[in-house]
Amino acid sequence: MNSAPHILIVDDHREIRELVSRLLMRDGFRVSAAADGKSMRKVLADARIDLILLDLMLPGEDGLTLCRAVRAQSAIPIIMLTAKGEEIDRVIGLEMGADDYLAKPFGSRELVARIRAVLRRSRVDLAALPSEPKPKSYRFDRWLLQTESRDLLRDDGVSVPLSTGEYELLLALVDRPQRVLSRDQLLDLARGRSAAAFDRSIDTQISRLRKKLERDPVEPQLIKTIWGGGYMFVPAVNKT
Repeated sequence: MNSAPHILIVDDHREIRELVSRLLMRDGFRVSAAADGKSMRKVLADARIDLILLDLMLPGEDGLTLCRAVRAQSAIPIIMLTAKGEEIDRVIGLEMGADDYLAKPFGSRELVARIRAVLRRSRVDLAALPSEPKPKSYRFDRWLLQTESRDLLRDDGVSVPLSTGEYELLLALVDRPQRVLSRDQLLDLARGRSAAAFDRSIDTQISRLRKKLERDPVEPQLIKTIWGGGYMFVPAVNKT
């Protein structure tokens, strides 16, 4: 599985998104792109992003507002991009929580160098931070998934064993209910926890989960296949 850093480009100009995407993919990065804050939030919710390239001048919510919103909830590194070169814009961006600042137009080598430098710094910084508290349990349908013990309990008290790969996939699903998640997104969301457990296809792992969770695996009601899209975890989830 591809474990290269995943970069999110947020820019309202399609040509810039496509140009920077091609540049970064050529250098071995994985890339997602968004044109505005709404699209950015969707990508952040459904994928594991390692760094955000965030344009300052965006329609609706501008880059500074989005930078502040991201920083209030996450330590994902942010590099601000802008056509402006005034020092005051750079200062404001950094005060909002950006990790670096790059004025347009910029060279491809400089952009890649800045990204790699910020990623190196962020790994050191994140290692020193306490991990964010995660839900201890997820309750859905007739099931309870306990994260500390990794137990899957049915409402009649029966404990159903899960392999590491099944547990990580189920955790990615219950953490994002009622969302369509592609196979690539599900692989990405499990990356860094148990990548080796996904040497088999996502479809095989889903089939195994259905046999354990569904009342009738042939007519699944909990994990739905979305043709052309991926999978959706249907039931409401109570996180505690």
